[in-house]
Amino acid sequence: MTDLAAPFAPDWVSPPGESILDIIEERGWTQSELSQRLGFSPKHVNQLIKGKVPLTEEAAIRLERVLGSTVGFWLAREARYRERCARLEAAEKHAGWTGWLDVLPVREMMVAGRIAKRRVDANSKPGLVEDCLRFFGVASPDEWRAHYGEMQAAFRRSREEQSDVGAISAWLRMGEQVAEKLDGPKYDRARFETALTEIRALTLLDPEEFEPRLRGLFQEAGVAFVMLPAIPKAHVSGVARWLNPHRPLIQLSLYGKTNDKFWFTLLHEAAHVLLHAKEKKSVYLDDPNKATMDSVEEREANEWAGSFLIPERHKEELSHLRSKTDVRKFAQSIGIHPGIVVGRLQHDGLIDPSWMNDLRVSFSFQEPA
Repeated sequence: MTDLAAPFAPDWVSPPGESILDIIEERGWTQSELSQRLGFSPKHVNQLIKGKVPLTEEAAIRLERVLGSTVGFWLAREARYRERCARLEAAEKHAGWTGWLDVLPVREMMVAGRIAKRRVDANSKPGLVEDCLRFFGVASPDEWRAHYGEMQAAFRRSREEQSDVGAISAWLRMGEQVAEKLDGPKYDRARFETALTEIRALTLLDPEEFEPRLRGLFQEAGVAFVMLPAIPKAHVSGVARWLNPHRPLIQLSLYGKTNDKFWFTLLHEAAHVLLHAKEKKSVYLDDPNKATMDSVEEREANEWAGSFLIPERHKEELSHLRSKTDVRKFAQSIGIHPGIVVGRLQHDGLIDPSWMNDLRVSFSFQEPA
């Protein structure tokens, strides 16, 4: 398919010297005569006409006096010429950087609307390189490798499969772009803790009711909160990271989540913000349901999220829940949705994974505009 929004970009370049030649030919002047009138050497005039030397402000003033038009006309003509030269030079570089596209989830980025949809072939690849550079906000693949290579060292993975840096970096960048549009104060730990207490009660509501309030509570506490479509090869369900020393980001994928997994993942990421705020360079890439126990941070986040939803003082009661009625009564007594209790019982092996699933609720979220 063709990118209809692409600007007209001819591969030819016309220097201001073309206009100079047209005018002196109409007047029957030679370049030698023009050089005398301008007060430039014949060599300089020849190089000016060929575009080998820049047309400066002083030259524009002299051309206005000798040939007419305006200083603005000559300078604009020069600016357009130099811009086009720069773009042609960049296009040549892009053609040499197309191998970079092999490590990026290009098609997924197109589907997500982050880069323009177009065919992925030899002719379009240089343009795709330009699109990807703009998306990541870097000048070249070298800068991308330097930035995300450094960030990769800060990745705290909960799964061994989380090794596709191209896919992970694309998903992280998508979150950055959304977070950049969000206003809010600096992070306030006390407000965040208060917000989490209120958020726990939101587990009883449907997404259309709790989502606006959830976003508002995070925003008031200075925490950017973003939900985006997953990029399959990233193998990331959620991430907690600091965009800067005063702004944490919690980012969740738009997987088709059941409510127990959604709330546990959300609170797992919140735990990283609360418990591991000193590690502001760390990027916690999480799939809490498959977290490795080798990570102290992941274990701490899991334990905090589990205890926050179902406090430790109620842990013993879980082993006595054997019916849906029991689960509903227990959930009501501690103020959470019964689907979360079912998820905990299944996770702890207290009931079979096929039991009571009708108490869990499937969530569906829309990607932010």
